[in-house]
Amino acid sequence: MAENTMPATETKGGYTDEVRSYEFAFHILPTVAEGEVPETLSKIKAHITNAGGEFFDEEAPERIDLVYPIVKHLEGKNRTFASSYFGWLRFRMAGEKMTQLEEELRSDTSVLRFLMVKLTKEAEAHPFRFHEHRKSLKMVET
Repeated sequence: MAENTMPATETKGGYTDEVRSYEFAFHILPTVAEGEVPETLSKIKAHITNAGGEFFDEEAPERIDLVYPIVKHLEGKNRTFASSYFGWLRFRMAGEKMTQLEEELRSDTSVLRFLMVKLTKEAEAHPFRFHEHRKSLKMVET
């Protein structure tokens, strides 16, 4: 049996220095006042921009009920949340800066939970617009 080997690449925290496309999906705490959500989004965007990210698409956060409660340790105690403001940002950035960016985003106390995904060309070309989809379902129900 022939042995296939892949060439080794140097990575930092699993990311290479190649510029790639990412999606950052996030939940903002429901305790943030609705009028302060745009400011919170600006802070999140600043983290990404300061790390060298360039935005190419987004879905602004809107309040949703969560499918299951999320517990987050805040101010010395566990708090349970049944809703949040959900949105996502798509951007391009050198992968070598992702580890530091994720650490900064984890330290943002207004973010309840997030997911960072490296996009394929297919996924990049066809974003799923969550809020639009929810609204279309509500129209069908009525």
